[in-house]
Parts: sequence; C-alpha cells; structure tokens
Amino acid sequence: MRLRRGARSTTNNPQPQGKITHPHRTAIIGGGPGGLYTAALLKRLDPTREITVWERNAPDTTFGFGVVLSDETLGGIEHADPVVYEALKADFIRWDDIHITHRNTRHTSGGHRFAALGRQRLLEILHARCRSLGVELRFSTEAPYPAWLAETYDLVIAADGVHSATREAFAGAFRPHVTTHRCRYIWLAADFAFDAFRFEIAETEHGVMQLHGYPYAADASTVIVEMREEVWRAAGFDGMDERESVERCAKIFTDALGGRPLKSNNSAWTTFRTVVNEHWSHDNVVLLGDAAHTAHFSIGSGTKLAVEDALALAACLEEQPTLAEALTAYEEERRPVVASTQRAARASLEWFENVGLYLRQPPRQFAFNLLTRSRRVTHDNLRLRDAHFTTAVERAFGCPPGTPPMFTPFRLRGLTLRNRVVVSPMDMYSATDGVPGDFHLVHLGARALGGAGLVMTEMVCVSEQGRITPGCTGLYTGRQAEAWRRIIRFVHAQAPGTAIGVQLGHSGRKGSTRLMWEGIDEPLPEGNWPLVAASPLPYKPGSQTPRQLSRAQLTDIREQFTSAAWRAARAGFDLLELHCAHGYLLSGFLSPLTNLRTDAYGGSLEKRLRFPLEVFDSVRTVWPEERPLTVRVSATDWAEGGTTADEAVEIARAFAAHGADAIDVSTGQVVAEERPGFGRSYQTPFADRIRHEVGIPVIAVGAISSWDDVNSLILAGRTDLCALARPHLYDPHWTLHAAAEQGYEGPGVGWPAPYRAGSRRPQAGRTDAPKPRLELRS
Repeated sequence: MRLRRGARSTTNNPQPQGKITHPHRTAIIGGGPGGLYTAALLKRLDPTREITVWERNAPDTTFGFGVVLSDETLGGIEHADPVVYEALKADFIRWDDIHITHRNTRHTSGGHRFAALGRQRLLEILHARCRSLGVELRFSTEAPYPAWLAETYDLVIAADGVHSATREAFAGAFRPHVTTHRCRYIWLAADFAFDAFRFEIAETEHGVMQLHGYPYAADASTVIVEMREEVWRAAGFDGMDERESVERCAKIFTDALGGRPLKSNNSAWTTFRTVVNEHWSHDNVVLLGDAAHTAHFSIGSGTKLAVEDALALAACLEEQPTLAEALTAYEEERRPVVASTQRAARASLEWFENVGLYLRQPPRQFAFNLLTRSRRVTHDNLRLRDAHFTTAVERAFGCPPGTPPMFTPFRLRGLTLRNRVVVSPMDMYSATDGVPGDFHLVHLGARALGGAGLVMTEMVCVSEQGRITPGCTGLYTGRQAEAWRRIIRFVHAQAPGTAIGVQLGHSGRKGSTRLMWEGIDEPLPEGNWPLVAASPLPYKPGSQTPRQLSRAQLTDIREQFTSAAWRAARAGFDLLELHCAHGYLLSGFLSPLTNLRTDAYGGSLEKRLRFPLEVFDSVRTVWPEERPLTVRVSATDWAEGGTTADEAVEIARAFAAHGADAIDVSTGQVVAEERPGFGRSYQTPFADRIRHEVGIPVIAVGAISSWDDVNSLILAGRTDLCALARPHLYDPHWTLHAAAEQGYEGPGVGWPAPYRAGSRRPQAGRTDAPKPRLELRS
C-alpha cells in the first residue's frame, strides 16, 4: 500500500468533522496490534501529531499465543514501515506444510508459506516502535468515555476488539450485527514446535472434536481445541475448571501432542462471534480491526485484517483533503476486502461446525475438502502449491491421468453424463404461445455444441395459466411438443454425448408478469390472467392476489404436470426436473411463508410436502423408468420464518424416498423481502449438506463461475454436478474452453468436427521483448 504525505492542520483544537483536514490529536482505544500499528504509522507520517493509546491491560498481558501473517500483509508492512518489518522478520517462524490427520491417517500438503510469531513478541515490537516515535502509551488504564474522547480529540480510533465498548456506545450509528456460532473453542499452547500446521480430528464417545495447531516460536505452538456446543456439554467441559479442561484436551489429543501437556493463559471456552457493522465511522469516531469486523480463526485473518485496516486508514488520512472524506474512503476501500474475507471465514467456520458430515469420506478426499473449505484455496491453486498431493487426491477420486475432475463421467439411473457441467435452466422469455422457436434452437443448440454434459431447458410451463410471462415456453400442446422434438433432435445429432433435460414448472403466484427486461416480476399492463397458489398471498405489493387452490384444482394441476411429462418423454428429453423452487407453485406449497393453509396440504412440513410429492409420484408413473427424474428446491428462503436448511434436508429426504435421482439445490426467490447471502459459490454449502446427510446426488448452482471452482467442488465431494447459468450466457462454449485451458483432450468433452480448428487459444500479439544476450557492467 502506498502512503504519501499531504497537507495537515496546525491547530490543536477539535473541529467539526467535515472541516478537519488531517487530524492532529488522535485517541486510540485498544492497545492490540491494530491500534498500536495505526499509532506508529500515523506518528511516523507526521511526527508533530499527538497520539495517545489507551490499553486497559498491562503491557505484558496478552491473550492467545501465536499470530499468523500472510506474505501479502508482510509486504504491506515492509513498504510502510521497514523498521517494524525487520523486527518481525527476525522473530518469524516459517513453514510450508499442513498435516491433516483423520482416522489415524495423516496426509501432508506443502507449499503454503506460513509465517508466525508470538503475540507477546509482536506487541513488544509495536510497543518499542510507538515509544521510539513518541506515541503516548497508557497501559492499565481504561479509556475515557468515547463521547468525551470524540469531543476532545480530532480523531478517535476504536480498536477495542470484538466486545468493543465504543461500538456499543454508538450502536445506533454503527448498527452492528453480531452472530454467535455453534462451536466452543479454547486457546492453549504447547512447549514444543509443531513441524507443520496441524489439523487433528478426534472421534470420541461424545462426538467429534478437532485440534488446530501451529508453531509460533522454536519451542512453542498455538493449540486451539474446538467442538460443537452439544459435544462440549456431553463431554462435561461445562463443569470443568481451567486446569481440568486443559488436562482433558491434552489427553484427548495425546497422539498429536506426543503425550506432552498443554498450558493455558487465563484460557476460557468461548463461542466465536461474527461482527458486521453497517457503518464503520460516526462523526470523528472510526472502527478498526475486530471492533469493525471479525473473521473466524480457522483462516487466521484477525490480526491480518487489523494490520491491513491500519495501513488503509493511515493512507486515506494522508490522501484525502478532509477527515470525512478520509473515513469514507477507508470504509469503501476495506469493506469489500473484509466482506470477501468474512465469506471465506464463514465457509471455513461452517465446515468445522459440520465436520461430522465428512468423516466417512476417504482420507485423501477429506484432506482436500478441509484444505479447500473456505473456497480461497482451490484445486488449481493447490496444484501449484503441491502437485504431488493434488494428483494423489485425483487418483483416489478416480480421475484418469491428465483428467480434471470436471471431466469425469457421472451416472444417473440409465443416463451417463460424460462430464460434470450442467447448463442451468435460464428463462429466455422468447416463445410465442408457449412454442419454442428458432431462438431456442440456436440458444440450446449452441450450448450443447459447447461441450456441457447436460443442457437444461428453461422452466417449461405445464399450462397456459402456469406461465410466468407471455414469452414462456410450454408443454401443454402437441405443437409445443413437436417444436421441442426438433431441438432435441438437433442436440442428439449434432452434439453427441450431450444430454438435454427439461424443467417442468407452474408459475403460481409469480405469473402473469412482464418480460424480464420490461420489468421483472411486474404485472402485465394489460391482458393479465388469473393466478392460483397454495394461499391467497400476492408476491409483492402491487402484484396480483392469487386464488387459493381447491382440492379439485389441485387434481387438475397434478394432471397438467403428468401430461407435460408424458409429452416430454415422447419428445425425447433425456432427463426431467420438477421445479419446486424460487416461489413458483410447488415451491409455494413447501415454504411456511407462502403456505398458510389449514387443510391436509398446509401446516407441518409433512403436510406442506404432500402436494409436491403427489405431483412427483404422478410424473414418475409416465416418465420412462430408465431416465432420471430430479427436483430443484430452494434450500432456504433467506427470510425469517421461512424454509430453513434443516427443513431443506428433510424436503430432499422426502423426495429421495419417493425416487428422486438427484436434488438440484438452489435458494431463495420465494418471497420478495428476502436477504440473500450472496458470494462466490454461496449456495453450495446447502447442496453439500443435503448430499452428505441424505446420501443423494446433488447439483450445485449459484455463482459458480470458473472451471477451477467446478474442479474444487467435485473433487472435495461437495457436489456431484455443477450448474452454471451466466457463464454460459457469456460464453456458450464455456466447457470446451475449460478443456482447452487445462490442456484436456479426453472423452469427457468433444469438439464438434467443424470447430476443432478453434480448440487452441488464438495467438495474440507479443507483449514481451527479446531478452538481452549480453549484460554490460560498468
């Protein structure tokens, strides 16, 4: 990060925030690494600044033991303050390996480049640097009340940790959201250095426990013991004092510790809390580090984020003309980085919360799954770090030599897909009277030629009343079926090896709306048709209110699905998917937010499942036995009171019991007031859980954008197939290009004969220059 000098105020008097240029008097609450490093940076950039740090503990008091920093963070420190960097460098312990022990089998992955040192030593270095620069450090002293500091100082930096009193004092402005998670953990240490980052899994009579350990000195290691709350209680830890807990942990992990003891430092069992703030500053008060955000310790980012916050805040204070603009720039710079880290940390945290799901995985796959849990380490990235390890995992998975996981075949009932890529259903809204035309032939034909193992149609409606828009396709007339037959014949003839599937659905309360690009989910300006649904609830304000379906109407709609499935089978589709997601009719029965019925089709989950299962069973009677039948579900409504992840498992279990061959796991779009947790591969954890708890194949979908993601998810065992939508709109030949970029030419993908000349990336103009043959020295 680049730091530069700028103009600064010469007054010692506090000013309204908008008028302060570069604050002169700065109060920092909290003497942890983030607060101390911020103080050192600001004082180094302007020695005339008056900077005071309040720390309620003594200078030699610290919690935890070791701190891990990345090369990226160290690079920022080296550039901003070489003195601190050199001091850190002298004490760092560096290593490359990760050891993962699962059911008495250890696997090692190398090339990870870790650097750690003791937290106490880190604080000593920062104390010395602050003193040498003239920062006033007030130890064993509670900071004055934040409001008083805000009135007295130009700038107040709250680096007072996860339990920040400053954040709570101005909670109405910062608007914090704190989530408490399901595991208990305790920070301990060992008087010897592990030879690698260690993950040890212990399967006890009370449940699964895990150890995270890493060296931080030549003769010391950090050890974190973690387990779910119910396991912690069953093991009796809730009734033990500190000494008893430490001794019990050492006994449980005696093999990992070589029989040596553990030690504590006022260690206590706690639960991790994820802190998110809607705003990071209020007037001249700004949050930094854990006060602003937390990320689970399993990705080692707490100190890293705090140090990077310090670098960014110092830079913005130098670069911006006013304090207000500096604090805005600081938040704008750091928020997306922190959000990305918190998504990765949440994925890692949830993986360890649910580690019991993966215990039956083969040891190598378990190790790969653990290493890629946060989605920051991927298949391709891990291959660069340790090709030998990655190749061993692929071999154990069943990948032939030189075959990426995505190009391994997969069998569903009588259908064998040649690779794991699915073109996800995407509504095109381009039909006339429900009849797919030339556009659909080109659209689906192009994606079939593009190499995917399975190409899915958009949601094909089972009746005219069941359309979403006037442009939706259908399978309720013979003319529509014949048009689909034309497309299927093209796919089978011109893209041999690619299967084509149909998704059948009914719009329910989300029907009779405009084409997507004319106003998504907006009612038609004219020509509306009546809607029906599980309950008479409009999708959103201004939407049409549907009629609640009677028993006779339920029978009619079930027969519409059955007739459409019969036509789909006659047309030649290879696979059928029943659409029970996204708030359409069948999904509307499943969600407690959209099904308020008091008859046999509403109330408990068992009753809400009744009609979708009746439709499924009826469709199965006419769908050929050898062809797979899958179901798409919304695994969460992303809304309070809606379908939960636990219920999604039971929904999947019910469909599996009725003969579903796979569950296509999506989320949301059930209620307009949803608050989705968007992010890379953000829906995959729901598919992962259903796969392992129900034991049914799953299709993962949702922000899976790269072939590296597909390889990672497949090889880790989190999904069986990956469905991609927008990437296939951007590039119809996405799968072919994924093969070319990985140098793969095997049976998992085939270039159409007319396209083979394009199977290598076109040459581009040279961007390098010939290297000099001679080097002249003066």
